[in-house]
Amino acid sequence: MEDRKITVRAVERALDILMCFTKSHELALTEISSLIGLHKSTVHRLIATLEEKGFVVRDSRTDKYRLGMKIWELSTHLSHSDDPAVKLLPAMESLRDKLGETVSLYLRDGAERIRIQAVQSNQAVRRVAQVGTRLPLSVGASSKVLVAYASASDQEELLNKPDWPDAVDKEQYRRQLADIVEKGYAISIEEREPGAAAVAVPIMDRSGKIAAALSMSGPVSRLSAKKLREYAPVLKEAAREMGMMI
Repeated sequence: MEDRKITVRAVERALDILMCFTKSHELALTEISSLIGLHKSTVHRLIATLEEKGFVVRDSRTDKYRLGMKIWELSTHLSHSDDPAVKLLPAMESLRDKLGETVSLYLRDGAERIRIQAVQSNQAVRRVAQVGTRLPLSVGASSKVLVAYASASDQEELLNKPDWPDAVDKEQYRRQLADIVEKGYAISIEEREPGAAAVAVPIMDRSGKIAAALSMSGPVSRLSAKKLREYAPVLKEAAREMGMMI
Protein backbone atom coordinates (compact mmCIF):
# COMPACT_ATOMS: atom_id res chain seq x y z
CA MET A 1 0.00 0.00 0.00
CA GLU A 2 2.89 2.32 0.85
CA ASP A 3 4.52 1.68 -2.54
CA ARG A 4 1.25 2.56 -4.24
CA LYS A 5 1.04 5.86 -2.35
CA ILE A 6 4.60 6.72 -3.38
CA THR A 7 3.81 5.89 -7.01
CA VAL A 8 0.65 8.00 -7.00
CA ARG A 9 2.56 10.89 -5.38
CA ALA A 10 5.16 10.72 -8.15
CA VAL A 11 2.42 10.86 -10.78
CA GLU A 12 0.82 13.87 -9.07
CA ARG A 13 4.16 15.66 -8.94
CA ALA A 14 4.87 14.92 -12.60
CA LEU A 15 1.47 16.34 -13.54
CA ASP A 16 2.18 19.41 -11.38
CA ILE A 17 5.36 19.93 -13.40
CA LEU A 18 3.45 19.79 -16.68
CA MET A 19 0.86 22.25 -15.36
CA CYS A 20 3.65 24.75 -14.66
CA PHE A 21 3.79 25.33 -18.41
CA THR A 22 0.37 27.00 -18.29
CA LYS A 23 2.25 29.89 -16.65
CA SER A 24 5.11 30.16 -19.15
CA HIS A 25 6.27 28.56 -22.39
CA GLU A 26 9.79 27.98 -21.06
CA LEU A 27 10.93 27.36 -17.50
CA ALA A 28 14.24 26.72 -15.78
CA LEU A 29 14.60 23.93 -13.25
CA THR A 30 14.74 26.42 -10.39
CA GLU A 31 11.55 28.10 -11.60
CA ILE A 32 9.68 24.80 -11.73
CA SER A 33 11.02 23.88 -8.30
CA SER A 34 9.74 27.18 -6.89
CA LEU A 35 6.32 26.88 -8.57
CA ILE A 36 5.51 23.44 -7.18
CA GLY A 37 7.43 23.72 -3.92
CA LEU A 38 9.76 20.76 -4.39
CA HIS A 39 13.51 20.47 -4.04
CA LYS A 40 15.48 20.81 -7.27
CA SER A 41 16.86 17.29 -7.03
CA THR A 42 13.33 15.83 -6.86
CA VAL A 43 12.17 17.97 -9.78
CA HIS A 44 15.25 16.98 -11.76
CA ARG A 45 14.49 13.26 -11.38
CA LEU A 46 10.87 13.70 -12.40
CA ILE A 47 11.54 16.00 -15.32
CA ALA A 48 14.26 13.67 -16.61
CA THR A 49 11.59 10.97 -16.95
CA LEU A 50 9.20 13.37 -18.65
CA GLU A 51 11.98 14.37 -21.03
CA GLU A 52 12.80 10.74 -21.79
CA LYS A 53 9.14 10.09 -22.65
CA GLY A 54 8.90 13.17 -24.86
CA PHE A 55 6.55 15.23 -22.71
CA VAL A 56 9.15 17.98 -22.20
CA VAL A 57 12.31 18.99 -24.03
CA ARG A 58 15.33 20.91 -22.76
CA ASP A 59 16.92 23.72 -24.73
CA SER A 60 20.68 23.14 -24.34
CA ARG A 61 21.43 26.80 -25.06
CA THR A 62 19.26 28.25 -22.29
CA ASP A 63 18.98 25.15 -20.08
CA LYS A 64 15.23 25.74 -19.96
CA TYR A 65 12.42 23.26 -20.50
CA ARG A 66 9.34 23.48 -22.68
CA LEU A 67 6.52 21.11 -23.58
CA GLY A 68 7.48 18.33 -25.99
CA MET A 69 5.83 16.88 -29.07
CA LYS A 70 4.24 14.07 -27.07
CA ILE A 71 1.78 16.63 -25.67
CA TRP A 72 0.82 17.65 -29.20
CA GLU A 73 0.52 14.00 -30.21
CA LEU A 74 -1.94 13.36 -27.38
CA SER A 75 -3.96 16.47 -28.20
CA THR A 76 -4.52 15.31 -31.77
CA HIS A 77 -6.48 12.36 -30.40
CA LEU A 78 -8.92 14.51 -28.43
CA SER A 79 -12.55 14.20 -29.48
CA HIS A 80 -13.61 17.52 -30.99
CA SER A 81 -17.25 16.60 -31.61
CA ASP A 82 -18.47 18.36 -28.44
CA ASP A 83 -15.56 20.74 -27.89
CA PRO A 84 -16.97 24.29 -27.65
CA ALA A 85 -13.57 25.72 -28.60
CA VAL A 86 -13.93 24.00 -31.98
CA LYS A 87 -17.68 24.21 -32.51
CA LEU A 88 -17.94 27.92 -31.71
CA LEU A 89 -14.85 29.12 -33.59
CA PRO A 90 -16.68 30.11 -36.82
CA ALA A 91 -19.26 32.10 -34.83
CA MET A 92 -16.47 33.80 -32.89
CA GLU A 93 -14.72 34.73 -36.12
CA SER A 94 -17.95 36.21 -37.42
CA LEU A 95 -18.35 38.24 -34.23
CA ARG A 96 -14.76 39.48 -34.49
CA ASP A 97 -15.38 40.61 -38.06
CA LYS A 98 -18.55 42.42 -37.00
CA LEU A 99 -17.07 44.25 -34.00
CA GLY A 100 -13.41 44.48 -35.03
CA GLU A 101 -12.06 43.46 -31.63
CA THR A 102 -10.56 40.35 -30.05
CA VAL A 103 -13.12 37.71 -29.07
CA SER A 104 -12.40 35.10 -26.38
CA LEU A 105 -14.11 32.08 -24.86
CA TYR A 106 -13.60 31.15 -21.21
CA LEU A 107 -14.46 28.20 -19.00
CA ARG A 108 -14.30 28.08 -15.23
CA ASP A 109 -11.82 25.65 -13.71
CA GLY A 110 -12.07 25.72 -9.92
CA ALA A 111 -10.98 29.14 -8.68
CA GLU A 112 -9.68 30.21 -12.11
CA ARG A 113 -10.91 30.81 -15.61
CA ILE A 114 -9.11 29.45 -18.62
CA ARG A 115 -9.19 30.89 -22.11
CA ILE A 116 -10.03 27.93 -24.36
CA GLN A 117 -10.39 29.84 -27.62
CA ALA A 118 -9.54 33.29 -28.98
CA VAL A 119 -9.91 35.13 -32.28
CA GLN A 120 -7.55 38.05 -32.53
CA SER A 121 -8.53 41.48 -33.78
CA ASN A 122 -7.17 42.41 -37.20
CA GLN A 123 -6.49 45.98 -36.14
CA ALA A 124 -2.92 47.23 -35.81
CA VAL A 125 -3.42 48.19 -32.15
CA ARG A 126 -5.10 45.23 -30.51
CA ARG A 127 -5.23 43.10 -27.42
CA VAL A 128 -3.60 39.71 -28.02
CA ALA A 129 -5.31 36.91 -26.09
CA GLN A 130 -3.37 33.67 -25.66
CA VAL A 131 -5.28 30.40 -25.58
CA GLY A 132 -4.63 28.38 -22.43
CA THR A 133 -4.07 31.38 -20.18
CA ARG A 134 -5.39 30.95 -16.65
CA LEU A 135 -6.73 33.97 -14.78
CA PRO A 136 -8.25 34.59 -11.33
CA LEU A 137 -12.01 34.79 -10.84
CA SER A 138 -11.79 37.84 -8.60
CA VAL A 139 -11.38 40.41 -11.38
CA GLY A 140 -12.35 40.84 -15.02
CA ALA A 141 -15.62 40.83 -16.93
CA SER A 142 -15.46 37.18 -17.95
CA SER A 143 -14.55 36.08 -14.43
CA LYS A 144 -17.55 37.81 -12.94
CA VAL A 145 -19.88 36.40 -15.57
CA LEU A 146 -18.72 32.86 -14.80
CA VAL A 147 -19.25 33.42 -11.08
CA ALA A 148 -22.50 35.39 -11.41
CA TYR A 149 -24.24 32.48 -13.13
CA ALA A 150 -22.78 29.81 -10.83
CA SER A 151 -24.84 28.40 -7.96
CA ALA A 152 -25.07 30.37 -4.72
CA SER A 153 -23.11 27.66 -2.91
CA ASP A 154 -20.32 27.82 -5.51
CA GLN A 155 -20.17 31.59 -5.15
CA GLU A 156 -19.86 31.45 -1.37
CA GLU A 157 -17.26 28.71 -1.52
CA LEU A 158 -15.16 30.85 -3.85
CA LEU A 159 -15.55 34.01 -1.79
CA ASN A 160 -14.62 32.20 1.41
CA LYS A 161 -11.44 30.61 0.11
CA PRO A 162 -8.36 31.53 2.16
CA ASP A 163 -6.60 32.87 -0.93
CA TRP A 164 -9.41 35.29 -1.90
CA PRO A 165 -7.61 38.63 -2.48
CA ASP A 166 -7.98 41.03 0.44
CA ALA A 167 -8.08 43.93 -2.01
CA VAL A 168 -11.36 42.67 -3.52
CA ASP A 169 -14.26 43.57 -1.22
CA LYS A 170 -16.63 40.60 -0.95
CA GLU A 171 -19.81 42.62 -0.45
CA GLN A 172 -19.08 44.87 -3.39
CA TYR A 173 -18.27 41.80 -5.47
CA ARG A 174 -21.62 40.21 -4.52
CA ARG A 175 -23.44 43.38 -5.59
CA GLN A 176 -21.59 43.30 -8.91
CA LEU A 177 -22.69 39.70 -9.47
CA ALA A 178 -26.33 40.61 -8.86
CA ASP A 179 -26.04 43.55 -11.27
CA ILE A 180 -24.51 41.28 -13.94
CA VAL A 181 -27.39 38.81 -13.71
CA GLU A 182 -29.89 41.68 -13.93
CA LYS A 183 -28.23 43.21 -17.02
CA GLY A 184 -27.01 40.00 -18.64
CA TYR A 185 -23.45 41.25 -19.16
CA ALA A 186 -20.35 42.56 -17.38
CA ILE A 187 -17.83 45.20 -18.34
CA SER A 188 -14.34 45.90 -17.04
CA ILE A 189 -11.99 48.78 -17.77
CA GLU A 190 -8.35 48.37 -16.77
CA GLU A 191 -9.55 46.13 -13.95
CA ARG A 192 -7.07 43.34 -14.50
CA GLU A 193 -4.76 44.69 -17.17
CA PRO A 194 -3.70 48.33 -17.72
CA GLY A 195 -4.91 49.72 -21.03
CA ALA A 196 -7.43 46.94 -21.66
CA ALA A 197 -11.23 46.94 -21.57
CA ALA A 198 -13.75 44.15 -22.06
CA VAL A 199 -17.41 43.21 -22.11
CA ALA A 200 -18.53 39.65 -21.40
CA VAL A 201 -21.77 37.67 -21.50
CA PRO A 202 -22.78 34.15 -20.51
CA ILE A 203 -23.33 31.36 -23.00
CA MET A 204 -26.13 29.23 -21.60
CA ASP A 205 -26.56 25.62 -22.71
CA ARG A 206 -29.92 24.10 -23.61
CA SER A 207 -30.58 23.13 -20.00
CA GLY A 208 -30.24 26.75 -18.91
CA LYS A 209 -26.86 26.37 -17.20
CA ILE A 210 -23.84 28.51 -17.98
CA ALA A 211 -21.53 26.74 -20.41
CA ALA A 212 -18.91 29.43 -20.97
CA ALA A 213 -18.25 33.16 -20.95
CA LEU A 214 -17.95 35.02 -24.24
CA SER A 215 -15.96 38.25 -24.22
CA MET A 216 -14.84 41.01 -26.54
CA SER A 217 -11.78 42.98 -25.50
CA GLY A 218 -9.50 45.68 -26.81
CA PRO A 219 -7.62 48.87 -25.91
CA VAL A 220 -9.34 51.50 -23.78
CA SER A 221 -8.58 54.05 -26.48
CA ARG A 222 -11.36 52.44 -28.55
CA LEU A 223 -13.54 50.88 -25.86
CA SER A 224 -15.12 53.36 -23.48
CA ALA A 225 -17.76 52.25 -20.97
CA LYS A 226 -20.43 53.67 -23.30
CA LYS A 227 -19.05 51.72 -26.27
CA LEU A 228 -18.88 48.49 -24.24
CA ARG A 229 -22.53 48.87 -23.23
CA GLU A 230 -23.47 49.44 -26.87
CA TYR A 231 -21.70 46.23 -27.88
CA ALA A 232 -23.32 44.18 -25.09
CA PRO A 233 -26.58 43.40 -27.00
CA VAL A 234 -24.55 42.17 -29.99
CA LEU A 235 -22.60 39.80 -27.75
CA LYS A 236 -25.77 38.64 -26.02
CA GLU A 237 -27.36 37.72 -29.34
CA ALA A 238 -24.19 35.93 -30.46
CA ALA A 239 -24.08 34.05 -27.15
CA ARG A 240 -27.74 33.04 -27.54
CA GLU A 241 -26.99 31.55 -30.97
CA MET A 242 -23.86 29.82 -29.66
CA GLY A 243 -25.82 28.32 -26.79
CA MET A 244 -28.03 26.52 -29.30
CA MET A 245 -24.93 24.91 -30.82
CA ILE A 246 -23.64 23.21 -27.68
